[in-house]
Amino acid sequence: MKNRTLQNNRNESNENEDRSKPMMRRKNRLGGKGLSLEAFAKAKSIRSDYKPSIKKKKREFYKNAKYVNKFKKSLKQQSGMQDHLSVSAVLPEDGNEIGNGKKMKKKNSFHSLRREYEKRHEEEEKARMEREAIIQAKKEERGKAEARRKMLREKMFKKTRSGQPVMKYRIEHLLESIQAFPN
Repeated sequence: MKNRTLQNNRNESNENEDRSKPMMRRKNRLGGKGLSLEAFAKAKSIRSDYKPSIKKKKREFYKNAKYVNKFKKSLKQQSGMQDHLSVSAVLPEDGNEIGNGKKMKKKNSFHSLRREYEKRHEEEEKARMEREAIIQAKKEERGKAEARRKMLREKMFKKTRSGQPVMKYRIEHLLESIQAFPN
């Protein structure tokens, strides 16, 4: 009798465990036990400062600030050369800031800057022309060498009427190469 009651108890406990396993799986999948009512109310009341509209405004503000900075940088780059010229044109060289003298200094500094710019521009132009002349000379030399090779190739591959190679040009080529290197 005792054996049967033990077996019945074991069977009942196994059935309870089998039923509780799917429930445990569901709980674990959903994140464990749910929040109690007090914990839920507390969690809702803690974050009263969360307002999506404020976040959106902040995001828009930072985005606009980024665009403004980019715009300022582009303006600086565009007016960089003008600023350089205008700063040197505004500041007098001698420090005289008296009426007409100031205007004359501005004109002189502008003219000196203009001359310096033209001189630099001429130097760059000369350098560019020299480079182009060198490139042109190399092209011509390459063209001449290519024409020479083409002529030599034609001579080397010439055939007689019966299809035999013409040995005259081949022997000349061998003689020329031997004379060029008298080792």
